Amino acid sequence: MRRGFLPAFFGALLSAAVPVAAQDIDTLVTTTNRSPSTVADQIKDPAERGAFLDLYKPQAAGAMLQAAKRFLQNYPQSAFLAQAYEVAADSSFDEGDYADGLAYAQHSLNYLPENPQLLVAVADVQARQHLNDEAITNARAALYYFDRFGRPGAISESQWPELKRRMRATAKFALGRALLQQAVAGPAGEKRRALLKESEAALEQARSLNAADSQIVYVLGLVRLSSGDFHSAAQNFAAVYIRKDELAPKALEQMQTIYKTLDPKTRGDFNSFVARAAESKPKESDQQVQGKPIVESKNTPAYAGSDSCRGCHSGVYRNWSQSGMSKMFRVYAPQNVIGDFTANNQFFAGDDPKYDDGKLQIIRGQNRTPFARMELRDGKHYFIIFESDGQWHTYPVDYTIGSKWQQAYATRLANGQIHVFPIQYSALEKQWLNYWKVIDSTGSPRADLHSWEKLGATTSYQAVCAVCHTSQLRNVKGGGFEPDNLEFRETGINCEMCHGPSAQHVASMNTGEEYKKGPLDPPIEFKKLDNRDFVTVCAQCHMQSAIRTPGPHGELNYSTTGTFFVRNPMIPFGEFSRQGFYKDGRFRQTTFIVEALERSKCFQEASVSCGTCHNPHTHDEATNRTALKFSDDPDQMCTGCHTKFQDKAKGAAHSRHASDSEASRCVSCHMPRIMDALLFRARTHQIDDIPNPDMTQRFGQSESPNACLACHTEKSAQWVKLQITNWKASD
Repeated sequence: MRRGFLPAFFGALLSAAVPVAAQDIDTLVTTTNRSPSTVADQIKDPAERGAFLDLYKPQAAGAMLQAAKRFLQNYPQSAFLAQAYEVAADSSFDEGDYADGLAYAQHSLNYLPENPQLLVAVADVQARQHLNDEAITNARAALYYFDRFGRPGAISESQWPELKRRMRATAKFALGRALLQQAVAGPAGEKRRALLKESEAALEQARSLNAADSQIVYVLGLVRLSSGDFHSAAQNFAAVYIRKDELAPKALEQMQTIYKTLDPKTRGDFNSFVARAAESKPKESDQQVQGKPIVESKNTPAYAGSDSCRGCHSGVYRNWSQSGMSKMFRVYAPQNVIGDFTANNQFFAGDDPKYDDGKLQIIRGQNRTPFARMELRDGKHYFIIFESDGQWHTYPVDYTIGSKWQQAYATRLANGQIHVFPIQYSALEKQWLNYWKVIDSTGSPRADLHSWEKLGATTSYQAVCAVCHTSQLRNVKGGGFEPDNLEFRETGINCEMCHGPSAQHVASMNTGEEYKKGPLDPPIEFKKLDNRDFVTVCAQCHMQSAIRTPGPHGELNYSTTGTFFVRNPMIPFGEFSRQGFYKDGRFRQTTFIVEALERSKCFQEASVSCGTCHNPHTHDEATNRTALKFSDDPDQMCTGCHTKFQDKAKGAAHSRHASDSEASRCVSCHMPRIMDALLFRARTHQIDDIPNPDMTQRFGQSESPNACLACHTEKSAQWVKLQITNWKASD
């Protein structure tokens, strides 16, 4: 039975799923490297850390609720409010206090919307409370996130399939129940029939996922009864009745109601009717197991290489060859080096880089010691590194990584491994720095300069960087991301990483023989893709949370069956280092650029994709580094859909700023520069971002940057709140 089951179930899940891993950002995530440090260790205040850990002690729901309340009261500016509110919500549900539970849950989801476990609990409660629209929205969101996210790190691989199955069943049940309630509350007609049909489908799927749950079967019977399918409804009610659980009396009443509608001359006695219904074979659709549609797993065509594109697409090829895509990783050439190897060319261990609020500061250590010199000798670039044997060791630069804002360098060893030097050159700051120490959590192995001389997985280009900086990466022996046995087809990001393997297309163009090709068959035409597939192609490199899993033949960033691009599962966001997020829940780092975009209603409810604003084939990269389509008139990125604001006067009235001012640009308010990129601020891609003065009042501008205060620096969050309140009153 469901009554009392759901909150207890989620309470047990919550207790089992204590956040134990803080995944570093800007790093390759695989199925085997998910736990480099503990989440609790990110909390510097011992008292707050203890209070946080108290939230996950096995205890009664009432005690858990009180622990959560204490945490929320004592640490209102914590970076872990989402977790505390979630504990409060689940504990309240368990205590039967649905109103408070829903309120706590909404607070948690404000900070971390992508929480399918909590969304399921919320949807189930909302369906019980006849909050049908909300239940439907949250159930669908939960199911979507269950498809996108992998297992929580604290849940074992053996436990997760069963937990996920039961949660999906609950989400489908909540969805079906809310749809039924919507249907019976409305008038008869086509809309009602459509709602009942959708409800029946959801409940059938719930039943296939959890056939032991009598309430699913009972509500499925109600749907069929409402649809006039008395025979199938009787089968469902009989199945519940013979279980003799607490729903049996209600099922009996429904059977009696159906029995009375039957022809007295043919229906027989009631007990025989019940027996016949119980023995009847269920509708075939009841027996179908819910799953994604079966897609033919056909092999993809062979790869032809970027040069094969040049003959027909010479202009595009020329633009691509000058783009950051092609320059992500290049074989060394002196003219490609942007670092200073002649003047400001020394680096000292002990110097401490601090990057805060878009500004870098290097604090010189009292005991700083020389670590590296970068030199140009006879036209060739070298790194000379002081190692633990007390000697300087010289390594040639064999590869450059990056070309715009920052550049890293790598050397190839005699064994074929490529290793990346631990310091990088910032073209913006005009200096060398230990970038990993800027962005990683305390204790990061790769931020330790002395990890270099180990020449292990921490510095391996193939194992760490190549998945997003080179094309068609694979392990030739069929393994994973180990430093050895990895090879790539091309340096940089080639045409086929985005458009797919093109040998069949090239052959067709050469012979004139056409072949049948669907929208996802390579080479893909992006204008024929929906926005979700479009973004998934870009997410191959621009999604931080993607969990990389080797293919059957060692494929590491592409697929040889089905679609050439991989739909990677994702790590739950709560497991990442908090350095990737502001305390208000928004993404801080551009490595989460796709995740930020996918939070937007523009993506979820409309058709926005990366290609709406960016053109990877741009010809003006020197002056348009972010490859914007409308760099001279950025409002076009928004007014293409929001057409009423093509009228400059209406745009100015909406922004409350002069139409020709920077403050009146759509992106100034809805995509402020709050994401940290390579030591500069980029625009958030959570496009429908709206200045939230309440969050800024709670956390301050540094942890909840407000677009208004980015310009009106002398003002306060309270001033912003008053302005917005007045604007809304005048609308």
